[in-house]
Amino acid sequence: MREATLAPLSGILPAFRDVLNPYDGTVVGTVPLTSPEDVDAVISTARAGAVQARALSRHRRGKLLDDAASVIQARREDFAQTVTAESGKTIRQARKEVLRAINTLRLSAAEARRNAGETVPFDSYEGSEDRIGWYTREPLGIIAAITPYNDPLNLVAHKVGPALAGGNAVILKPSALTPLSAQMLADVLTEVGLPGGVLTVVHGDREVAEAIVKCREVRMVSFTGGFATGEAIARTAGLKKLAVDLGGNAPVIVMDDADLPAAVEACISGAFWAAGQNCVGVQRILVAEPLYTEFRRSFLQETSRLAAGNPAVDSTDVGPMISAASVERLRAKIDAAAAAGAIVLAGNTGEGNLLHPTVLENVPPESRLWKEEVFGPVVMLHPFATFDEAVEVANAVDFSLHAGIFTRSLDTALQAASRIDAGGVMVNDSSDYRFDGMPFGGSKYGSMGREGVRFAYEEMTQPKVVCIKR
Repeated sequence: MREATLAPLSGILPAFRDVLNPYDGTVVGTVPLTSPEDVDAVISTARAGAVQARALSRHRRGKLLDDAASVIQARREDFAQTVTAESGKTIRQARKEVLRAINTLRLSAAEARRNAGETVPFDSYEGSEDRIGWYTREPLGIIAAITPYNDPLNLVAHKVGPALAGGNAVILKPSALTPLSAQMLADVLTEVGLPGGVLTVVHGDREVAEAIVKCREVRMVSFTGGFATGEAIARTAGLKKLAVDLGGNAPVIVMDDADLPAAVEACISGAFWAAGQNCVGVQRILVAEPLYTEFRRSFLQETSRLAAGNPAVDSTDVGPMISAASVERLRAKIDAAAAAGAIVLAGNTGEGNLLHPTVLENVPPESRLWKEEVFGPVVMLHPFATFDEAVEVANAVDFSLHAGIFTRSLDTALQAASRIDAGGVMVNDSSDYRFDGMPFGGSKYGSMGREGVRFAYEEMTQPKVVCIKR
């Protein structure tokens, strides 16, 4: 069992919370809880940490992040097992997440060293010929980072890495369901020499997060999670920067000229990776009518081959959802859609927190299952007659992070890239493809701001102009 190493801030012994394995319910660790009364001490610590963070040279920031990446690389199996134990992600998927987190930290180290600003051509404007200057990128100060359970290590790295690269202090509140991976990352940063107070980890409930978010000294809140929580943060935060990723409802269009085996393989992975608890996971597969029957047959065949079970076993493809409450909410949406005419082609069975991969067709577009983010191992098939119809259906939702299209036609691919309302359009790939260096975010109500190391770094810093008149 793993115990977090966070020390109490108030001098009063804190309460502790057990962290449970979502597959079998065993206790895999404990964390000390921060109370709302402790938030003043948290802010005080971060205030001092912000002074130290700003004073770190760019070389030092980069070295700390690179050194942390190297330590995690050496302990990658321990990190992967922790990710699996607390989140239910399969061990093969957890190992990939650890590798991505290492890359995220290394990208952050590179950003610390290179993205310092640039010159400004003042003499390009008549009357300013005798002026020269530049701008630098300066830290904001204190950044609050609130992270979800589905990528408990890499999504923490995506907030902490760029923030530290920019010379900020960070108050990190990981998901109460998966706090251990985040604490391990923080412990590694301390181990390699990050000054005390630059990164403070708090474990607690909504009241603690609200108290941190509303604090005036917090200059930015970076949040990944649900829409309702995102709205609450926006109402509470006041005048500060917000970067929020509030989920998606990803469509994938399969044209009649698509490479069928490649499309099926990518959509299987995209729909059921991390038990579908993936904001860019494939949710609605729109298939051209001439290809629909063959795609449906092949997709169901490949779905039936997926092994659902113990995520710690190498052969498992689909592990449990995070909690019984998540399973119950999703099953209620499936049942309501089925009552309205949807046909369950596979799955909708399971035990405990394990929901077997589920495929539906004929799902009513007004159903919650179709309109909202599924965030579970459920995917819907839908035939279309024309490309225009496919684009219209793809765009007819309120949340839009990523989309995908499979086609051999460059013209069709470019039209899709132009016409689909999404933060990213993946061509001949699943909607869930993400490189940690690319801009990541959505359109409509899906997000505000962008992640992806360079882009998060720029969100977490501010320009300062220097102009010299000769």
